[in-house]
Amino acid sequence: MSMSAIGWEIPMLLASVADSLPALDHWGMDDAADLADVSSTLGGDGEAYRRIVERHQQSVARQLCHFARGLDLEELVQEVFVQAYLSLRGFSAQAPFSHWLRRIATRTGYAWLKRRKRNTLVELDATALAAPEPGNAGENRELLEKLLSQLSARDRLVLTLLYLEEHTVEQTAELTGWSRAMVKVQAFRARGKLRKLLKKSGFTGEAT
Repeated sequence: MSMSAIGWEIPMLLASVADSLPALDHWGMDDAADLADVSSTLGGDGEAYRRIVERHQQSVARQLCHFARGLDLEELVQEVFVQAYLSLRGFSAQAPFSHWLRRIATRTGYAWLKRRKRNTLVELDATALAAPEPGNAGENRELLEKLLSQLSARDRLVLTLLYLEEHTVEQTAELTGWSRAMVKVQAFRARGKLRKLLKKSGFTGEAT
């Protein structure tokens, strides 16, 4: 998807934040161990599931850091592994366990965003949206989080997956369970809303 189609300000802000966040681990390096531990867990071996958690908790946390921070992040990671455990009999092994777990993490993060949006009304005035200096990743992250908090859970999810995690449309569709057409439509709408908020913030910089 061409960045030029959405205006240079948005990719500049997203890129400055994404570069300052920890990279996601490569998923899928422990398929044999995962399959063995899934089978043992289903057979009643609690230690096997502990090994699964230890093997994947850092990758899950890195993925969910785009959705939450601090105690919220810890709770989200725990929730992912609870949901995975409850759904374990539904794991078909047609794809790596890590891919299956990542879909659960994406949907858990999405559900958390919807709950947070219902329970928290954030009102931002012109001062709260004051633009940071271009190139300041920390201040840009703060601005981005404020802007994203004004979007719906669906809008925030699609922007996170496409631009912060740099998934393709096809990968985003797989993670969310949406069609590719829905991903494109949702992304188009979300970019338009973010662009309006970004202009309101007065964010400036130089196109590259």
